[in-house]
Amino acid sequence: MGFLYFIELRFSLKLTPQTPKTQIFSLVMTSQIMKKKLEIISPPGRHWVGDGFHVHGMFGYGRGAVSRSPFLMMDYAQEEYFKPHDGRPRGVGTHPHKGFETVTIAYQGEVEHQDSNGGGGVIGPGDCQWMTAGRGIQHNEFHSKEYSKRGGNFEMMQLWVNLPKRFKEVAPKYQALTAGQNGTVVLPEDAGTVSLIAGELNGTKGPASTHTPM
Repeated sequence: MGFLYFIELRFSLKLTPQTPKTQIFSLVMTSQIMKKKLEIISPPGRHWVGDGFHVHGMFGYGRGAVSRSPFLMMDYAQEEYFKPHDGRPRGVGTHPHKGFETVTIAYQGEVEHQDSNGGGGVIGPGDCQWMTAGRGIQHNEFHSKEYSKRGGNFEMMQLWVNLPKRFKEVAPKYQALTAGQNGTVVLPEDAGTVSLIAGELNGTKGPASTHTPM
């Protein structure tokens, strides 16, 4: 029997005492017959990744990791204002990854990426960068130079996707996926619109090339 595993992370973030905000992330893998809601997770406290990403670590390698497979980790940087500055862009310096994929989605602000395989670029609101670490890669992630100079609100999410054993040693790869490339699915009864980066929904496919069915 095929299964559709569904993780729903729902949390309310009070940006100001008068401004509640709810963010819902739905991560879907392998659509066949059954849908199973694994867990509803409240947000933990925030921590800094480098000096540019102030994130809630929504889940990691601990409790529930097996049931969430292939999703290894998810960080969410809620909306936050960064002042303009002309110095070194904020972010995370060069560091290694191996055996999985990093998926970064920008909601506000801009993220700039460079890696040892020659991949890189800048993503803005609605864009995604999908990096396959495979047999090993080094990369860095910073606020873009232009965003740093002008400042403004910043919001993003990063998801780590495990690679199947047979793909652990594939060549590293970088995909820059703009919002305009995403598939669009309008949900019935005015329930909203889905911007599809990977996988398939109601016959519409996302542009990302993946090693795991999404």
